[in-house]
Amino acid sequence: MNRQAQTVVLFLTGGALLHAGFTDLYLRYVKAGLRPLLVGAGLVLIAAAAATLWYGRRARRRDEEHTGHESRRDEEHAHHEPRVSWLLVLPLLALVLVAPPAAGSYTAMRTGTALQQQPWGYPTLPADGPLRLSVADYAGRAVFDKGRALAGRELKVAGFLALDGSGTPYLVRMALNCCAADAQPVKIALTGELPAVLQPDTWIEVTGTYTPKRAEDPVNGTAVPYLRVAATKPVKAPQDPYDEAWSG
Repeated sequence: MNRQAQTVVLFLTGGALLHAGFTDLYLRYVKAGLRPLLVGAGLVLIAAAAATLWYGRRARRRDEEHTGHESRRDEEHAHHEPRVSWLLVLPLLALVLVAPPAAGSYTAMRTGTALQQQPWGYPTLPADGPLRLSVADYAGRAVFDKGRALAGRELKVAGFLALDGSGTPYLVRMALNCCAADAQPVKIALTGELPAVLQPDTWIEVTGTYTPKRAEDPVNGTAVPYLRVAATKPVKAPQDPYDEAWSG
């Protein structure tokens, strides 16, 4: 790769990282806590591109002083030969122009649930009113805490719908350890008053109650809790489609 191509690729890579970091695009690739590192990496790459350009111009001026214009033309001609290196720019443009979809029901139903380790404890829940819980919080309390803080309470949980091969509906959030490549689902099986038509990947908020019923994830054999549904309503997909990974 010639020096010009190196400079352009470095600059575009840094610009793509900054574009992702200063918008919500980065949430499609990494978890929210990595935003500062992403922005820092973009700044370093742009600085490297500027340094590469400066050193390249300095080297050309030095060569001109010693070899003259004819050698300069020969050098420029040699540096322009590997034109295929410019194809590296295409995936960088795609990164800026096209936002990939978040992992959804297809991935969720082919990946074992991430709910595998019991946490050290649970935060105290409000004593009154309906409880708004994340999918991971409900699933963990239902499986590991036997629903002690959930029984008899009105619960509200939001996620996207997924259907297994037999048509059983699940409420799901994908959890990240680091980036979208390691996303794993946390699943809640649904029973009760469900809509007549269930569309996978639709985001809904479920209002319901705890039930001790359990299922077994066919992918990794991990327990999947049920939630008894009283009502559902469609909701907008969150800005950050991923949740923090379940950890013990």
